[in-house]
Amino acid sequence: MWLQAQKVQAYMVPDSAVTEGWLGFSFLARLCRLCLYTHRRMAITAEDVCLDRVLLIQEGFAVEEVPPENNLQIPGSDVTVQVTSGGASLLVRLPFGSHTQTFLREVRRRCSPGKKDATAADPEQSAAGEVTGAPRLKTANKMVPSSSVPASGPTQGLSTRPCGLRDTLVKSLLKQKESSYTHLQNFRFFVGTYNVNGQSPRGSLRPWLSQDGEPPDIYCVGFQELDLSKEAFFFNDTPKEEEWFKAVTESLHPGAKYAKVKLVRLVGILLLLYVRTELAMNISEVEAETVGTGIMGRMGNKGGVAIRFQFHNSTVCVVNAHLAAHPEEYERRNQEVRDICARMQFHPLEPGCPLLAIKEHDVVLWLGDLNYRLEEQDMERVKKLIQTQDFQALHQHDQLKIQREAKLVFEGFQEGEISFQPTYKYNPGSDDWDDSAECRVPAWCDRILWSGKTVSLLSYQSHMALKNSDHKPVSAIFDVGVKVVDKKSYCKAFEGIVRSLDKMENASIPSVTLSKREFLFKDVKYLQLQVESFTISNGPVPCQFEFISKPNEDAYCKPWLIAKPSKGFLMPDSEVVIALELCVNKSTATALNSGEEKLEDILVLHLDRGKDYFLSVSGNYLPSCFGCPIQTLCYMKEPIREMLPEAIRELTLMPLLTDDAFWEEKPLDVPKELWMMVDLLCRSACHQEGLFQQPGLRPEFEQIRDWLDTGTLDVLGPVASNHSVAEALLLFLESLPEPVVCYKSYRSSLECANSYEMSSQVISMLPKCHQNVFHYLVAFLRELLKHTGKNHLDVNVLGKEIRMRDKATCFRTWSSPVLLGGRDRKNSVLYQYA
Repeated sequence: MWLQAQKVQAYMVPDSAVTEGWLGFSFLARLCRLCLYTHRRMAITAEDVCLDRVLLIQEGFAVEEVPPENNLQIPGSDVTVQVTSGGASLLVRLPFGSHTQTFLREVRRRCSPGKKDATAADPEQSAAGEVTGAPRLKTANKMVPSSSVPASGPTQGLSTRPCGLRDTLVKSLLKQKESSYTHLQNFRFFVGTYNVNGQSPRGSLRPWLSQDGEPPDIYCVGFQELDLSKEAFFFNDTPKEEEWFKAVTESLHPGAKYAKVKLVRLVGILLLLYVRTELAMNISEVEAETVGTGIMGRMGNKGGVAIRFQFHNSTVCVVNAHLAAHPEEYERRNQEVRDICARMQFHPLEPGCPLLAIKEHDVVLWLGDLNYRLEEQDMERVKKLIQTQDFQALHQHDQLKIQREAKLVFEGFQEGEISFQPTYKYNPGSDDWDDSAECRVPAWCDRILWSGKTVSLLSYQSHMALKNSDHKPVSAIFDVGVKVVDKKSYCKAFEGIVRSLDKMENASIPSVTLSKREFLFKDVKYLQLQVESFTISNGPVPCQFEFISKPNEDAYCKPWLIAKPSKGFLMPDSEVVIALELCVNKSTATALNSGEEKLEDILVLHLDRGKDYFLSVSGNYLPSCFGCPIQTLCYMKEPIREMLPEAIRELTLMPLLTDDAFWEEKPLDVPKELWMMVDLLCRSACHQEGLFQQPGLRPEFEQIRDWLDTGTLDVLGPVASNHSVAEALLLFLESLPEPVVCYKSYRSSLECANSYEMSSQVISMLPKCHQNVFHYLVAFLRELLKHTGKNHLDVNVLGKEIRMRDKATCFRTWSSPVLLGGRDRKNSVLYQYA
């Protein structure tokens, strides 16, 4: 069997057409090959993907970079490569980033000259015969321009190998002395944001992008709601990306020439980065990431995209966000900003280096449709203040201003004075305020903020000339002080550091002091994070530390525990705080409920060239219905917290029964916890719009979990919102160790998905408790579908939301989009029942 070693997204470039696909590298014994897979636009099933061609890595194999137009090499931009093997040739464009770097590194490693297990011809794919020599891997200059070090010249002397102790120390000392070999130079940044409401561009964008007399050095242009179609949402694919990219490119300032550095998109959130061509070689370490915060807290209809890069010796991160709508959702918007900051992490190009967060950059530029509104303002009063241009009085009621002053969001960020009228909501095609039935109150939804000590705002304005959306575009122009390296000063600092390190070489063994070695986590609950911290204080010798795995173990800790950071470097007489985070989730809850596993672990902290330190971790876990098998819960007449550990263990470990003869006492038809949640939703949420689509609130979920586990309340209604109960229901189903449709029935469920009778037979073969739960849930879904006129739910929407809960949900066996009603919903098991 061929083993897939690496794969990377690729765009085949034959003539003027561009076909999207994947380039995979695989091997079998001594054979290696590159496979190009192509797929149709908006691929759904495996049938939509095909193997386009295979290139054997044999004698004559070569990979050459195709120079871009005008020979302009931009570190961080996509790279086009020509792959040849024998008489076959392939021209592909690979996206820049750590994934491409890893892919090319793997190809080089397995196919480098002198590697004996390189390749031989595959008789099924080629008639070239046996290999007579080692393959060669050619590059024109370099395969991908190196961006692991700044492109300003002097710093290219630093090693790009994985960081050793000496290399790390040199870099740390150079960072400390950075002010001695760099000086600040101002560069002009244009930052723009525009919610286009799903419209295509009409006319030039120069009234927005080129209104200033002096051309910017760097453009950061963001869009929201690029495409509002279902295809864009479900498949993250839209032709409007190319339309707006072309419109922006043609509307950049005519006083300079620009090159695209990076484009990143998540559904309708698009971010473009351009740089003046003469400055392109000063851009390096370009990475892009996306975070979805929309439906279920993960989907990309809301969220953020970001591009980070190094410009000379300064690091810059640009974030484009589209946050939750509606005036009353300001707390959710605050949470989404926190989620984006927490989950947006950039992978460094050097292996082994820690991930980079947004706030770990010298300059952060945050733009987008942040959707903050005006607090409880009368429409007529707002229009009157706008007419008199009393924006300062109106701004006092701005939610973003209020939340920032309370330090609840965007702490450490700044925003310029708002001297323009609200940018939302207009009648498309005009400058008239919204006169629809909704009659939205005007608001400054579209904003630009920044953080950084060397940033100064030159202008902040909206642009009324663009009228094809219900929003107006906004722009800000900044002077950003960038650290530029002086070559002579850098060499002097580098040589001084090397000389001082040479003098420090001795046989000293590093040693540290730990502020704490025993950690007790009390009353741990399901999906509730607990954190214990301790301090590592270093002695006079610099050292690297890392938590290492114990003998015969794959990881350094149990799956419910993580150390942050798990490795690092300490300068002499410095210290670092380590956080031990404990969280029990669906993968660990079952064994902890039954008592098969305990919250006990030993961590080994290893010092490079030093000794090991041992840390003891223990705690007690409060059993939860989350993570319990359905059968176990049906036999539990009391709340799980009131049961003895021995009884929980016996019920959890008993085999899955096809009837109820194992116990004298008759079990419940369905788990009481499931009944409580479904009963509440049936009584109060059948008309709820957005059910299962809007995330619940974390504090409310924790209350629901505790009430289900302790039985302190018989009714959940007065204490939890419908969305939080729906979220808890999905998390409950997701945590089941055995899905409602059991694993052993998976294949037969797929085979009979187009027949109600055959599907019924599969359900009838399930254990009795699983049958009951299945029919109970389907009846609940039917009840929701009776009210589709008010809750706007249908089979496709319900199938989509349930499918998003991972493959461990109750409808695990119908996780294929087609089986859930994609292109032929009448061949769906879910459709047969709903």
